[in-house]
Order: sequence, then C-alpha cells, then structure tokens
Amino acid sequence: MRLAPSIWGFLMMRLFKFTRKRIIILAVILAVVLGGFYFFRQRSKNGTISATIQKGTVKEELILTGAIKAEKHVTLAFPTSGKISWVGVAEGDTVKKGQALTSLDKTVLNTIYQQALNTYKDKQAAAEKAEDDVKDHSADETYTQKSTRTTAQVARDSAYDAVLAADYNLKNATLLAPFAGIVTSLPFPSPGINVTAVDIQVEIVDPATIYFEVDADQSEVTNIKDGQGAIVILDSYQDSEFKGAVTFIGYTPKAGEAGTVYKVKIKFDGGLGEGLPRIGMTGDAKFILSQKENVLYAPPRFVNSDKDGKFVNLGKKDNKVRVEIGIEGEDRVEIVGGVKEGDILYD
Repeated sequence: MRLAPSIWGFLMMRLFKFTRKRIIILAVILAVVLGGFYFFRQRSKNGTISATIQKGTVKEELILTGAIKAEKHVTLAFPTSGKISWVGVAEGDTVKKGQALTSLDKTVLNTIYQQALNTYKDKQAAAEKAEDDVKDHSADETYTQKSTRTTAQVARDSAYDAVLAADYNLKNATLLAPFAGIVTSLPFPSPGINVTAVDIQVEIVDPATIYFEVDADQSEVTNIKDGQGAIVILDSYQDSEFKGAVTFIGYTPKAGEAGTVYKVKIKFDGGLGEGLPRIGMTGDAKFILSQKENVLYAPPRFVNSDKDGKFVNLGKKDNKVRVEIGIEGEDRVEIVGGVKEGDILYD
C-alpha cells in the first residue's frame, strides 16, 4: 500500500520538526555543561576568589545548641486506675492554680476507703486488748504475750497505712492544676473511659516561665557569666532573633552525658509573644564574648596558618604576607597589622 504524497510530506515535516527540536535542546545542554566546566577550570586556574580588607565590627561569639523548656511544665496522672466520670477543661484552656481538671468515678474508691477504715478500727481494738493484757507487766511479760501484743500492733499499723493509701487515692481522684497555665494536652477529653495509673491525663505549661536551655562543656562554661546577654535563633524561626540573658549556670555536670557538660538557662527578655515558642523547639544561642568597632577585618578563609604564624596572600596568589590578628569571629577576623584598608586578598 502506498501513501499519498501529501501524507508523506506531512510525516516528513513532523519528523523534521521533532528532530530539530531535540537537536536544539541537546545543543543548549552541551553549551551549559561546557561553559560551567570552563568557568570552574578558569576559576581554579586563575585563583579569582578574592576579598578586600575592610573596616567594621568584629565579634567573638560562642554558639551553643539548645531547646525551649519551661520552669512550670507538668504532666498529671491519677494514682490509681478507674473510669473517668468528669472532664472540666479542654486543650488550650487557661487554668488557675487549684482548678479542678478531671475526675474518676469515686464509688469504688470510697468503698475501698471505708473498708480500710473498718479494718483499722478492728485491728486497733485487738491491739488495745493485747496491750491491756500486759499492762503493768512489762517486767514479767512472757514471750507468748509479747508475740501476741507485737502481732496485734503490727496489724494495726498496717491497717492504718491502708487507710492512708485509700484516703490518698480518694482525694486525688480529682486532678487539680498545681499552677496557673495552659492545658497543652488532654489525651482523654470525654467521660466514661477506663484509664490506668500510668496514663497521662493532663499536661500544663505556664508560658511565662519558658526559657532556652543549652549545654556548655567545661571549656565553654568558663566564658559564660550570670546575667550575660544572648541571642537565640530558633530553627523554626530562622528570620527572628530573640534576646535574653543567662539566669542560671549549673554548678555540677549534667548526669548521663558523654562528656562534662553544664546546664545553662537563658530567660527571654519581655517574653516571646503569643504562639511563637513551643516546648521542645531547638535552636542556637549566641554569646558575644568580645567585640571591637571600626577595625580592619578579613573573612576567615583568607587568613592562613603555618609553623611561623598567620599570613595572607596579598595582591596575588602565593604572595605570603605575615599578619597579626585580634578577635576571631565566625565570619570576620580582626587584622591588627600587616595590611591596610582596601588591600586585596586571594585564597
């Protein structure tokens, strides 16, 4: 079967357009690759990475990683198992100190308390009888009498302990807020649910007590002073800086750490604002150890070291010029001597 000339022409035109388009795309990609190769080759060959000596502020900083915590942060649980009969709060609610939060059904707990109280009364009576039988006979009390009396007294004391435990469980069947704050977690928000003593019922945080905690090793902690200012940058808020001051430096190392590290607490100035910080958020705290204004400086990568000291490549590559340095910051190094403002350095 032969195709009409018009059809052949159409197909050839489409094939030509498709092939031409692919050739153009491949040519563009090839040009970009070759250009990039040439650029990096020339950059490496000619050593075009440079910097200019300038004047400005140089800061020596200590940067430590930490996380948001709170002085008043608590999780509450019932001392015994049972069924929730009442819930008086919801997640996000603001609560006052002593406010009732949630409660267990107290029917069984009250019964256990009454039974413990009755048992105590019975054991108390038995102990009093045993003590009365040997009254005024402390000098000639027989071993049998002593054993009977001691057994009765121990049973009475054990029964009293059972009363205390039952009374404690009954009184704590309703959880109360230990301080004013915000309910941040409420795993069982509805009545009728059976819970155990290991189940967390309510979590409360007082936002006014939020702070940032970092760990400083023994070589770093000596550079930190009580009341010293700090800038905190949270990982979740990279564009925001939160000012604060050191309020506590640990006197003893933290337990369970691989090295010798000390706890350092930073209290935020004037709070952080509603909704910003969350417990557990991580970030960095910057401590300014020293600072100089209007001094010569260079980027750290352009300041090199050898056995004879510090040097820079001045004016051209491999032209070593000895320099004296002062404060070494994270992105600036103070140059005390050996260069002047406007000099060009090469890497």
